[in-house]
Amino acid sequence: MEAKYSTYEIRVRAVEAVRQGMAVAGVAKAYHVNRSTVHRWVTRYKAKSSNKGLVRQPVSGRPSSLGTISDRPLLSIVLKPATHFGYETDFWTCPRLCQVIGQKFRVKLSRWTVWRWLRAAGLTYQKPHRKYFEVDESKQQAWLKNELPKIQRTVKKYRAILYFQDESHISLTAILGKTWALCGKTPTQKVTGKRGGISAMSAISKNGSLLFTLLEKRIASDEIIHFLKQMLHHHPRRHLVVVMDRATPHISKKTRTFIDSQKRLHVFYLPSYSPDWNPDEYVWNHLKHQELKGHHAKTKTELKVVARRKLKNMASNTRQVRAEVVKSNETVPFLNYALMKHLHLHIFWWIDPYSLWRQRRLGWFLHKSVGMPLISGIKGSLPILLNLFDSAVMHIRWRIKSDA
Repeated sequence: MEAKYSTYEIRVRAVEAVRQGMAVAGVAKAYHVNRSTVHRWVTRYKAKSSNKGLVRQPVSGRPSSLGTISDRPLLSIVLKPATHFGYETDFWTCPRLCQVIGQKFRVKLSRWTVWRWLRAAGLTYQKPHRKYFEVDESKQQAWLKNELPKIQRTVKKYRAILYFQDESHISLTAILGKTWALCGKTPTQKVTGKRGGISAMSAISKNGSLLFTLLEKRIASDEIIHFLKQMLHHHPRRHLVVVMDRATPHISKKTRTFIDSQKRLHVFYLPSYSPDWNPDEYVWNHLKHQELKGHHAKTKTELKVVARRKLKNMASNTRQVRAEVVKSNETVPFLNYALMKHLHLHIFWWIDPYSLWRQRRLGWFLHKSVGMPLISGIKGSLPILLNLFDSAVMHIRWRIKSDA
């Protein structure tokens, strides 16, 4: 467990939590400190009978250069973009903060002093989310208001499977990762100097289904149409709702003509310049920066073999794919429960009934499929439960035959 520098506010909150009856071990875990540290804070509080006992005692040595400056004006600097202080970009670094704080408060700081204060203030060094200058937020809000309800109604009406589709380019130039080495001796890794790569298409659903294809040419309307045909072939009896961006091959006249000719295919388009609204983007990000990091492929054929193997492993690991969808929920506003709530019911007809038994969801399954609201709470004997289960299986077979 990483130790965390304790501020006065942290010590006050920790002692207050112990006084309210929270276990010392739980408080220590929440604030990333040792249990003995929490006991010491409580002892100091009792000795003074107030929060005065939690004030840090003066120690020997030179006082901190930031000791006379409160946290509020310093935070007001960090939380503003660096361009507000004359820099070319919005990002803060320790040397930049040293310059701004030194000019404003007339103190001379080292970057390590600033770094320690940033950590003590609860700040972390993060990579921001990308947002395009061309994004029209009014159009995004209009999409949420108009298109999102249409997607929900279509999924519910046809009991369709919802997919998010996207394309990407996988480069022969490998992304290099970090490794351990002796200090001052940077390791080397051989990579190909050839330019080029392969094109890839995939579609992802909430339940963890990942469909993909790899191509050694640019993606055009014909390739989009072929991939959509493969998706329909993969689900021969189901309606599909596919959400994709507004790339030229997606909105071409040829692609739209094909979509209109398919009764089981319903395509919706995301707002312009909104790639972060597509969870399939996170699949490509994981593939390029994790799975294919530092790959040794020298030709397009070798790269295609490696990428196919990695994507197959990802497709077989549905838990990992679902994690990418959950990750997208943190930044995508419409991928929450409102959009995905119908998926569990609509894919339910194709789940193995015995897996439901293992997952202890038999009551919910019978409630949704047979229409018996009270069956989920039944606590009858085993023979009665088995008879109900057989009835549910027969009902599934009847639904499959009727759909066929």
